[in-house]
Amino acid sequence: QVQLVESGGNLVQPGGSLRLSCAASGLTFSSYVMSWYRQAPGKERELVAGFTSVGGRTNYADSVRGRFTISRDNAKKMVFLQMNSLKPEDTAVYYCNARGAGFPINYWGQGTQVTVSS
Repeated sequence: QVQLVESGGNLVQPGGSLRLSCAASGLTFSSYVMSWYRQAPGKERELVAGFTSVGGRTNYADSVRGRFTISRDNAKKMVFLQMNSLKPEDTAVYYCNARGAGFPINYWGQGTQVTVSS
């Protein structure tokens, strides 16, 4: 059974920080390209941050570049999203995604709610 389990979502004030975690199981973690997506009410799901390959280059949505950082720990089979200088418009459900490197397989986590509000 393949599972991606997100955690770390919370209510945070504007300007605050939060770190999301995604724990993977049931897969060969090093064979997957990891990414974070989010979906806010009334908006399309969007790529927030992701690796372009297993190797390690990253890309970010323009709206979060310079504030968010994606990282992975292969030994722990985890991927993280460090979010700094949070804004109300960052409020969304955040999803962890695992894409097979060189094979057509995708897995999604259940999502974790991030709410940025005073």
